[in-house]
Amino acid sequence: MKIIGVRFREVGKICYYDPDDIDIDVNDRVIAETDRGVECGRVILGPRELSENYTNPIKKIIKKADIEDVVRFEENLKKEKEAFDICKAKIIELDLPMKLISAEYTFDNAKVLFYFTAECRVDFRELVKILASIFRVRIELRQVGVRDETKMVGGMGSCGRALCCHSYLSDFVPVSIKMAKEQSLSLNPAKISGVCGRLMCCLKNEAETYEYLNGKMPREGVSVRTPLGEAGVIVSTSVLRQTVKVLVTKSEDAKEIEEYSLSEIRIQA
Repeated sequence: MKIIGVRFREVGKICYYDPDDIDIDVNDRVIAETDRGVECGRVILGPRELSENYTNPIKKIIKKADIEDVVRFEENLKKEKEAFDICKAKIIELDLPMKLISAEYTFDNAKVLFYFTAECRVDFRELVKILASIFRVRIELRQVGVRDETKMVGGMGSCGRALCCHSYLSDFVPVSIKMAKEQSLSLNPAKISGVCGRLMCCLKNEAETYEYLNGKMPREGVSVRTPLGEAGVIVSTSVLRQTVKVLVTKSEDAKEIEEYSLSEIRIQA
């Protein structure tokens, strides 16, 4: 069975569909049914065989988008900005303790989804009634967390580049403090936390490499022999360079710190 990968929002999750024998290429626009309703998305992954390990149900695309569909999609983007401004104004009028993040129309205009953040539970039933009377469509409000908010809004990281979650990460990856330790980074929360206040997603980028390299490194305090047969103790390591600094005993009264690659030393049992 052939499938294609479709993304409905920039850097959104990739959803898989059966192209239903329609000639579809990467970057084509298609209309498909999602859990939010009928939407217009862009093909990110071209036709390929479905993996035997994939067990989720596969829907067929409704059709390949034509010029009228693309125009409608672009008009919806403009309407979303208007909907956002209207909803934000109503939130202020009702004095609701919530922050509006985004507004999205489904392609068929059957529903408008509003995403927001809040520090507590919010009774937005009156807001939904008001919005429904204005837009005359189904209204859905969804509360999201700080990571989702940052992904939607975007921004610049401490590295000076666009945020990973907003520029290329389709899904959030699990990140742990262990990854920062493996990479010998400062454990100061201000230095390893992203704009969202959570651990930076980029800690995951090199986690496997550091885990592999650390696995080859001897620990500090381990006794070794230098290429000249001198006894010493490892006092520090450089994971990326794969070198160690050894406190070498030259004589009873003289010790020096020398640097060696891992291949140059012999670990003493």
